[in-house]
Amino acid sequence: MSDRTTVPEQLFLLGNLGTMITYAAIAVAIAVPLARAGQLRANRLAVATALIFLTSAIGHGLHAYLAFAGLERAGHSVAIGWVWALAWWNVVTAAVGVYYWTVRRGHAPLRGAIYTGPHQQRLLDEADTHRATLETVVAHTDEAIIGLTMEGIITAWNGGAERLFGYSAAEIVGRSAAILADEKGAAEQREGLRRIVQGERGVVYEARRFAKDGRPIETALSVAAIRDRTGRPTGISVVARDVTAAKEAAERRRAVEERTHQAQRMESLGKLAGGVAHDFNNILAIIVNYTDFAAEEAAGNEALETDLKHVRTAADRAINLTRQLLTFTRGDTIQPRDVDLNAALAEVQAMLARTIGEHINLITVPSAEPVVVHADPGQIQQVLLNLAINARDAMPDGGTLVLEANVAAIDGDELDMQPSLPAGTYARLLVSDTGEGMTADVAAHIFEPFYTTKPRGKGTGLGLSTVYGIVSEAGGSLNVYSEPGVGTTFRIYLPMVTVPGAATTAAPRQDDPPPGSGQTVLVVEDEPALARVVTRILAGAGYHVLTATDGRQALALFGQHDCDILLTDVIMPEMSGRRLAEIIHGTHPDLPVLYMSGYSNGLLGTTHVLDGDIAFIEKPFTANELLHKIAEVVPTVRCRGGG
Repeated sequence: MSDRTTVPEQLFLLGNLGTMITYAAIAVAIAVPLARAGQLRANRLAVATALIFLTSAIGHGLHAYLAFAGLERAGHSVAIGWVWALAWWNVVTAAVGVYYWTVRRGHAPLRGAIYTGPHQQRLLDEADTHRATLETVVAHTDEAIIGLTMEGIITAWNGGAERLFGYSAAEIVGRSAAILADEKGAAEQREGLRRIVQGERGVVYEARRFAKDGRPIETALSVAAIRDRTGRPTGISVVARDVTAAKEAAERRRAVEERTHQAQRMESLGKLAGGVAHDFNNILAIIVNYTDFAAEEAAGNEALETDLKHVRTAADRAINLTRQLLTFTRGDTIQPRDVDLNAALAEVQAMLARTIGEHINLITVPSAEPVVVHADPGQIQQVLLNLAINARDAMPDGGTLVLEANVAAIDGDELDMQPSLPAGTYARLLVSDTGEGMTADVAAHIFEPFYTTKPRGKGTGLGLSTVYGIVSEAGGSLNVYSEPGVGTTFRIYLPMVTVPGAATTAAPRQDDPPPGSGQTVLVVEDEPALARVVTRILAGAGYHVLTATDGRQALALFGQHDCDILLTDVIMPEMSGRRLAEIIHGTHPDLPVLYMSGYSNGLLGTTHVLDGDIAFIEKPFTANELLHKIAEVVPTVRCRGGG
């Protein structure tokens, strides 16, 4: 440096250097934290402040350089280009200053910061108090409050967010919000940000997000723009609330409501089915018995006998369909007793051997020891027949059908048991075929009511739902295994009777019933045609018959005549058969009563299971069935009704 340099010039040089370093340090101190927090674009005021100090530092650096160059040249003029550079840089500094004050005007709390009077100071103190209160609320609220840049970078993270997602603020600030979502959720985030950028005031939606440990969280999200005083969005606020429990509760309510609606629909269907069955079974009883009457008269007329057999077969099909519908809707009345499954297999084999077709190889495998369950024998037979008929239909080109009874132990953890059963030893029926088999999708729906894969007019969709209803009502369960092109096996598990009584079967009695000996039967039936059928059957077998069409007429006849047994329909107008019997038993408690019905509607027992002390015959019945039942119930000693 020239020895002609004066002390003031040296001080000027050192002062500019010191100021340059100070301003540069301040600019760095502001910019570096902003960059780390990802707020270089969001925090415009801080960026403007950093630019002021940066441009000032560069300006002072230019002054120091010119002073240094002037000192070195010992009074010689400095190149004019540097002078113009300094002048233009001062213009840049002024422009940055204008930008700074423009941004600053949008930040009211900064106004009066240089000097505040008592009133301004009170307002600032109140603002600080409100701000501190708001910060406390935000920090301690249970809802997650998150700040984002317009690009989705997290800039703020309250305590609620830490508790909800498991990330601390230090771990997640500066990272993309996409860390909380899967691919679908990230696309939802981008769409929400796009809508905010395009001017929407807020976006509200529900989405699945993920905690730090990978746990899914169902969240309700409220996304809104953070705007400056000019209305320009500078960031995004997100309020997230955990709605996992609420959604689970809503799903449970929906499931309960669906089950309730299903139960209501089934109840309505049951009432409809019961009403139809009551009338239809009366009609079937008339058809069946008049067909049998005609068949007796047509003996020797082969053509007429053949026609009547077709009518009888059609009636039997209608009877079976009605019973399926009632079983499915729990509208029938069952009579459970101890049933030997080996005997049930033998009966079903005898029926199927005549009807299933020569193209089916029918095999029965009884258990080595008696296997006894407590169930309605007719329903056990119905289960086996329904499954066997389904198996036959699955083998149009022929195959093998196996019916088997045995005992099986289960541990309670078996899959695909419908419904599930506790561990134990159970009686088991197996019905296997080598037919077409089913796919898993079809097998998943086969027990649903009215579900069928058969062509229109070939199936009702009630067969397997009826099987399911019978088995589940008996405390049992089903398992289905099927493979397309291989075949299907149904396994039916039923509780065993370990100390069986007299095991019975469902086979109708074929022996001739004992004739009556003049006993008086009071028949109460509101269907006149059916009443005539019953009268004809009983009178032809040696009984004396009194007929009434309702309860009042029956009481009048009972008061006038000697009666040995009351044979009454269950459901009748004005007075049910059960009520009629109660009135008569008030004066003649020993009078036997035989109820008949195709649909009892729970009038004979606390449930659709028949009370043990009640004699009952199900409509439609044949003459043979009715006479056997009457013989079981009617006493040998007459019981007086009238005086």
